[in-house]
Amino acid sequence: MAHINLLPWREERRKQQQQQFAVVSGGAAVVGALLVLLAHMQMEGRIEQQNQRNNFLDTEIAALDKKIARIKDMEKTKSALLARMDIIQQLQHSRPQSVHLMDQLVFTLPDGLYLKKIDQTGQSLTLSGVAQSNARVSAYMRNIDGSEWMAAPKLDVIETRDTESRRSAEFVLRASQANPPRTAGEEQS
Repeated sequence: MAHINLLPWREERRKQQQQQFAVVSGGAAVVGALLVLLAHMQMEGRIEQQNQRNNFLDTEIAALDKKIARIKDMEKTKSALLARMDIIQQLQHSRPQSVHLMDQLVFTLPDGLYLKKIDQTGQSLTLSGVAQSNARVSAYMRNIDGSEWMAAPKLDVIETRDTESRRSAEFVLRASQANPPRTAGEEQS
């Protein structure tokens, strides 16, 4: 039998397989690198898109915060205006009360009594005056009690003074301004 040397053929085949393996490995590495690069690019795109969305949302949130601040300022302004309107309505409602109160002060004064000082704090009145007698002060208190615009008279001080041939009583009395009776025009509004 003849001797055939198969070693060079095997070695060539081995080299060829190694080359094929290197090419396939290199190709696989290149394809793997391309896939990794593609995945990385895709993830970077998604991250960039999400960052753009976040920036958009941040700008919208900032715009809404400004609108909310303006709304709060408007609510404060509204509250201030409503408070002013309430004060104006109270003043308009109490405007005739002062006139009626002064009118009632005159109508309730009996003869022989005059007022020296009138102080008003809110609904409370302090009346200081001089009367010819204690009975006139009592009559004044009864008149105040019967008035529609004044109520609850209380005598703080009464001092009897003798000057020359006259006798007088100096007094300090407290009363409160009563709630006025409603008229037909006020009931409708």
